[in-house]
Amino acid sequence: MANRNYNSDNGRESRESYRKSLPKPLWRRIISWLFLAIFLLLLSGVGLFAYYAKDAPNISRAQLQSGGSTALYNTDGKFLLSLGSEKRIYAKDNSDMQLLKDAIVSVEDKRFYKDKLGIDPIRIVGSMLTNAKNQSVSAGGSTITQQLVKLTVFSTDPSQRTLRRKAQEAWLAMRVQREYTHDEILEFYINKVYMNYGNYGIGTAANFYYGKKIGELDLAQTALLAGMPNRPTVYNPYVYPKYAKYRRDLVLKAMLDNKKITNEQYQTAKNESITKGIKPHRQRAQSDLRKIDDPYIKETIQEVKAKGFDPYRDNLKITVNIDQKAQNKLYELANSNQVPFTNDKMQIGASVVDPSNGHVVAIIGGRHLPSTVQLGLDRAVQTSRSTGSSIKPVLDYGPAIEYLNWSTAKMLDDSKYYYPNTDIQLYDWDNKYDGLMTMRHALEQSRNVPAVKTLKQVGVKRAAKFAGQMDIHVPKNSGLSVAIGADASSLQMAGAYGAFAANGIYHKPQFVSKIETPDGLTRNYDSEGIRVMSKSTAYMITDMLKGVIKRGSGTNAQIKDLYQAGKTGSVKYSNEELARYPSYGSTPKDSWFVGYTQSYSIGVWTGYDNLKDGTISGIGQQSAQLFYKNMMTYMMRNKQNVDWQKPNSVIRAKIVKNSNPPMVSSTGEWQLFVRGHAPAGIVDDTSDDKDDDSSSTNYNEQKRTVAPRKKSSDNHSDDNKNDTGHDRDQGTANNNSGKPDKDKNKEKPNQNNNSDTTENNQGNDSGSQNQSSEEHEHH
Repeated sequence: MANRNYNSDNGRESRESYRKSLPKPLWRRIISWLFLAIFLLLLSGVGLFAYYAKDAPNISRAQLQSGGSTALYNTDGKFLLSLGSEKRIYAKDNSDMQLLKDAIVSVEDKRFYKDKLGIDPIRIVGSMLTNAKNQSVSAGGSTITQQLVKLTVFSTDPSQRTLRRKAQEAWLAMRVQREYTHDEILEFYINKVYMNYGNYGIGTAANFYYGKKIGELDLAQTALLAGMPNRPTVYNPYVYPKYAKYRRDLVLKAMLDNKKITNEQYQTAKNESITKGIKPHRQRAQSDLRKIDDPYIKETIQEVKAKGFDPYRDNLKITVNIDQKAQNKLYELANSNQVPFTNDKMQIGASVVDPSNGHVVAIIGGRHLPSTVQLGLDRAVQTSRSTGSSIKPVLDYGPAIEYLNWSTAKMLDDSKYYYPNTDIQLYDWDNKYDGLMTMRHALEQSRNVPAVKTLKQVGVKRAAKFAGQMDIHVPKNSGLSVAIGADASSLQMAGAYGAFAANGIYHKPQFVSKIETPDGLTRNYDSEGIRVMSKSTAYMITDMLKGVIKRGSGTNAQIKDLYQAGKTGSVKYSNEELARYPSYGSTPKDSWFVGYTQSYSIGVWTGYDNLKDGTISGIGQQSAQLFYKNMMTYMMRNKQNVDWQKPNSVIRAKIVKNSNPPMVSSTGEWQLFVRGHAPAGIVDDTSDDKDDDSSSTNYNEQKRTVAPRKKSSDNHSDDNKNDTGHDRDQGTANNNSGKPDKDKNKEKPNQNNNSDTTENNQGNDSGSQNQSSEEHEHH
């Protein structure tokens, strides 16, 4: 028996050992590995959360109680203004707040008062499942506490929803939940949210929309205000009453479901008109500073939004590039009698840019604007008006030098011309043709035919690419008429001309230099700029544009002894417009001047918003030039007057007038050539004699200053007395030969110089009566 028992026990042990030696079922192994993976995932998640949370910013009671408005500062750190225009009415927690608190909790976070963490795991999991189902991140799992944290120290922009920020947001929400009561948190939230029109906090909004305190609002009015923070612009009762009612009724239904109101109260409030009790919407008169800076503020807001922030909700500190004194002067010139205009309805859009960094120094969007208008039409950035001939350096002659290596002595032919494959004849401003002339003369006197022929030689696609680098957007399938007028704004033109001023380096015009968020992050937006053309192209265009002001179409912009360059632009009415207003025939529709020094580039457009408002007549035809002259004189009053230095890639020589091929003569006119592309026998003239049209000053290259000199007896006869002129042109003559310029190629390592390549892309000019009528340059 004993042996049998022993054997029995031994058998059982053997069977147990055998069972243990058998491999585990697959499902058990899968579960084991799954639990291990979940454990490791949770462990790594906790570690990652801790890693992100350790860098979370501090958050104080003062921050939680503060308003949410964004502040603007200048580059010197001086406070300019706040975007919150309405004085905040802080609503303290009391019995009058109970209905509003019930509404907010019902629609935003039903478990708010039960929440001890500051985060709601149930909502987070629900939002994750919803987002996974919809393949988006539209559903949020944020508690009211998290929303408060977000409004206090983080950006609300969807692009900022990173894992790091979510972890920090959750960590701070848990800290806030530990340190403050639920009622305190709700009070902070009620006074933090943005409610449109510069209003922060629902107490402020109650006064703005209803002229009441929170406790004086009825149920429907309370529900409307409680629902607005979700999307304040969309649920604006003045602008979108249907959407506002939809949101209000959602809040009421949430209150009913949360047993905060009865069904009878719900039905009564739901049937109430959305406009009941709402005050008439009146725009408030702005402060003088707000009125003067309005166009600058508008563009700043747009730029900040484009960078991924909401300036009305993100509590930002924005450093802007405004020069307030320059902005004041721009406003003064537009609205006083210092610059003459045809009448008070004549409008203006002007921009002042620093070409060395792209900073928009000042901008004006119109004249005699109502003091109640905020963020109104900014004519300085409108792109629906043709530039007229001010586009020629950017789209025609700049590319011709850059890609075809033309010299300023290049002969062009100003003769009778029809757009290819059409019966549309191209005219110059004086309805005459002046025959052969140099490129310099054609640009100075703003002759149209040479400009169009130049664009044809370059090719529209290639010219559009050149201009596009400076954010002048010309469709590549445009017709040749774009050579004498493209759609662009004064800001775009000031920026593009700034590239000429900066020796070929382009800085995109920008209003914002720096953005600081409440969480301590700083984003700087200044850039090094990009080279968009060779130094030789920029210098040669600048040298020709100096002549525009000295003796060409821009003589009204002359500033004594100042080194400056610029170009006029003028647009005529279409045949259809003239049929309605025949008396406008001898006047321009739009008048431009874009000019620059090494310190500033200024673009000025003048014209009318509507045909019926009038036409640019009399002294108004010079308003753009005179406005530029006054503004540039002011801007340069404390700046060093510095001339542009000729780069080694440019040859300077005196050439016999209209000689073809060019011939050197001591009595000739100064012309410029791209080194390596000048005809044989033409060498760089290093003479210090600068009576080439350079203004009555001597340039001291060592001190980089100018000193006045005695007037020369040569006064260029009658050329300086008016703004008309006569030119010649020959598009087929190739005066530039020789070996490629190694220095120039170094400046443009990625560009392909095909010197006489003609791109056969003429675009579509046929039947374009409006284009053909807009090609006349009117002086």
